[in-house]
Amino acid sequence: MTTQQVPDAELAGQPAAYWTGVAYEALIAHIRARQAERGYTQPQFWLLRNLSANDISPDGKGMTLSELQEAMASYIRPEDDLAAEAEVLLDRGWLTRDAEHRLWLTAEGEQTRVDFASSAPAIRAVLHEGIDDADYVTTVKVLQRLIRNAGGPVA
Repeated sequence: MTTQQVPDAELAGQPAAYWTGVAYEALIAHIRARQAERGYTQPQFWLLRNLSANDISPDGKGMTLSELQEAMASYIRPEDDLAAEAEVLLDRGWLTRDAEHRLWLTAEGEQTRVDFASSAPAIRAVLHEGIDDADYVTTVKVLQRLIRNAGGPVA
């Protein structure tokens, strides 16, 4: 399906699930490619974020891979290998592992998380080019309503 030269009435009848799926795959591919250009992966960034008391972690305490997998269950992709990604971060000195196999964020890892996060606005700017905030908000509200109508959770 394409939106080029398709009348609005026809677009209104096209399946939202198709377009949300296409959008999801395109957005994830773009984000991951930009992160790879900067030398890291999205799962590595998520690991750092989930272990940081200054970000997603409620307390900054260490977590096992199983706990991290569970914490990321709503957004981790099937092809993401958290164990392999954690090993990279351990090798770089951004994480440490204790005797109970909990991963902990190091000071260098926290600084790296901050550095990685600083690239997010540039990635977002490219994706939002030509879309004003009001249109974006309307789109998100429409998606939330579709989710509610389908019986799904809306955060």
